[in-house]
Amino acid sequence: MEKIPLTRQGYEKLEEELKRLKSVDRPEIIAAIAEARAHGDLSENAEYHSAKEKQSFIEGRIKELEGVLSLAEVIDPAKLSGPIKFGATVTLVDEDSEEERTYQIVGEYEADIEGGTLNIRSPLARALIGKGVGDSVEVRTPGGEKSYEVIAVRYG
Repeated sequence: MEKIPLTRQGYEKLEEELKRLKSVDRPEIIAAIAEARAHGDLSENAEYHSAKEKQSFIEGRIKELEGVLSLAEVIDPAKLSGPIKFGATVTLVDEDSEEERTYQIVGEYEADIEGGTLNIRSPLARALIGKGVGDSVEVRTPGGEKSYEVIAVRYG
């Protein structure tokens, strides 16, 4: 199986979510199902069906997280240097609007564009890999072509 790259923070965040799902959410949903069962006829019991649906989601997420964590390869960006690669924190300037943005390139399970983390498989991250300060990259986005200049790269 292919290893899944994660930063230490990303790994710990997924681990915390898994613990919460197993120790808090799972027992709560089991209690909710038991309570809904006590209300009688299950065929017309919306609470029961809702709780079962939520249980299915929780169990699916638990399996997904266990799989990701078992295949995780934790990479410490502080030990890296050189051109842009996984773990790099990159500051870019949009060559059209002059707007600056900073992203850390992370694994897909910890990516959050709003939080400043960029999925390594995203078009922008793929365009940045191997580049350095002063390089320009062209990226096709849903809004059209975008050009960015790399103005800073740091690790750790």
